[in-house]
Amino acid sequence: MSADATGPERLLRRSVIGVGPYVPGAGARELKARTGRTDLIRLNWNENLLGPLDGVLDAVAASLPDAWMYPEETDEEFRDAVAAWAGAGPAQVIPGHGIQALTLSLVAAFIEPGDRVVIPRPTYGLYTSVCAVAGAEVIRVETDPDTLAFDLYELARVANEVSAKLVFVCDPNNPTGLRARRRDWDAFLQALPDRCLAVADEAYADYIEPGERIDRLADIDAGRPVVVLRTFSKIFGLAGLRLGYMLVHESLAAHLDAVQEPFNVNCAALAAGLASLDRVDQLPTRRAQAAAARERLVTPLTAAGIRCLTSHASFVLVQVGGDDVGVCEALAREGLLLRAGREFGLPGYVRVTIGPEALMDRVADALVAAVGGR
Repeated sequence: MSADATGPERLLRRSVIGVGPYVPGAGARELKARTGRTDLIRLNWNENLLGPLDGVLDAVAASLPDAWMYPEETDEEFRDAVAAWAGAGPAQVIPGHGIQALTLSLVAAFIEPGDRVVIPRPTYGLYTSVCAVAGAEVIRVETDPDTLAFDLYELARVANEVSAKLVFVCDPNNPTGLRARRRDWDAFLQALPDRCLAVADEAYADYIEPGERIDRLADIDAGRPVVVLRTFSKIFGLAGLRLGYMLVHESLAAHLDAVQEPFNVNCAALAAGLASLDRVDQLPTRRAQAAAARERLVTPLTAAGIRCLTSHASFVLVQVGGDDVGVCEALAREGLLLRAGREFGLPGYVRVTIGPEALMDRVADALVAAVGGR
């Protein structure tokens, strides 16, 4: 018997073995070493290049003298502030250190070994790895190969066929930027099997005008089987502080809190969240900046005959043809980090995080040169 077979690894749950960690793509350090450039601009991880809203970092600095205390009161304040902004009750708000951690908590609360979970492809990769580690049987449903849009009715049909416990819907979807429509969402909920929960990841929903979004809190309040995941990483620019929350029916709140560690969000992140919610009047400007930046990228690419999917998020998926990795390498040599589509099952595409308009001009020029010059 090998040393590995007799070591502590043999005590692992079988479902953990072989899954491996979630890999978000090549990091800046690795690419700096490979390209020799120290001025790389990160457009591969969907971070907000604008940073936090004005004044938020000052609030974070002011919170640090209280770092010796557990953030009990601040946690309650944050729940209340999120509830007021979202139109929910404080008991419906479950804070967490990012959507990743909240997904882990959700799966821990609902999934037992052998349960079935339906997940479209392509979408955010963490759902699959977390469910697999929990011992679930993961059923993937392919999107339309031409439009890359997932069919909500097909997700519900498969969920019925396999008696799924959870169905994950990222809206707008990562990596495509495509969004669901209310009538399709309503039909999807109506068609779900009994004892099946829809998990709606709205990480990028803040980039959609509020009046155009699906009101999933109304679904929750109506007793429909829905939970919503949201984050402060994207439009609020707080990815480094790890802050998010779930919206749930009050009947689920105590159970979901039970599978999270106490005080799981640190005081600096909570202070940043509270300060951000005091400044939501800045969000319309950010939303407009994002829309203008997307257009600044897409227009010259489209004019050059390069297909771009219609995005409602903080990134654009671009069809570059065969060698998406080669295109990303070419742009890395120009100091621009993009995400190769084959990393999430879409060879021939690259995903570009949006940023300031002048930067989008630079990216568009580099993509036209790389794609045209292959």
